[in-house]
Amino acid sequence: MPPPAGSQVSRVPAQRTPPEELAPPTVAPAPQRPRRRVRTVLAVVAGVLAAMCLGGGVVGYLVYDRATTPDRSAPDVVVDNYLRAFLVDRNDVRADLFICEGASDLSAVHQLRDEILQREADFGVVVRVSWGTLFQSDTAGQQLITTTLTISSSSDGISRSSRREEWAFEVSDTASGWRVCSGRVV
Repeated sequence: MPPPAGSQVSRVPAQRTPPEELAPPTVAPAPQRPRRRVRTVLAVVAGVLAAMCLGGGVVGYLVYDRATTPDRSAPDVVVDNYLRAFLVDRNDVRADLFICEGASDLSAVHQLRDEILQREADFGVVVRVSWGTLFQSDTAGQQLITTTLTISSSSDGISRSSRREEWAFEVSDTASGWRVCSGRVV
């Protein structure tokens, strides 16, 4: 293609600077690569720790729930748990978990515990209650559990007195398991 009219074109070749006279090109330092291995290891460790914490929380909840849920699976079990809570541990809140809601006649059991507390206060003794085998029989849709309560007192580790009483407990099956509805001396 010819140059435009009126322009002058120099026929002298352009001078080039020899390569050795050129300043070396400035090269920017290569960016440091992020430490991907360290990040990956940290991410894996954090994920494993999070999974372990979550798993530990679930296991802890299940163990706690199983330990605190009252066992009302069978008539004899509920009577045993009720007697332990009310007469041995003397824990009314725990004992209430094993009794019928509303219409329950446990006044005889309450009188027994009042007598035990009075004896301990009057004579400075420790009164213990234990029971033998729990026998189960079916009566008119309810279960009757009978057992022998042994009430013994001791002072300074020496047995002072002991007596045995035959007791019967009526137990009903409710939506939330078996419950003690009445207790009396036979």
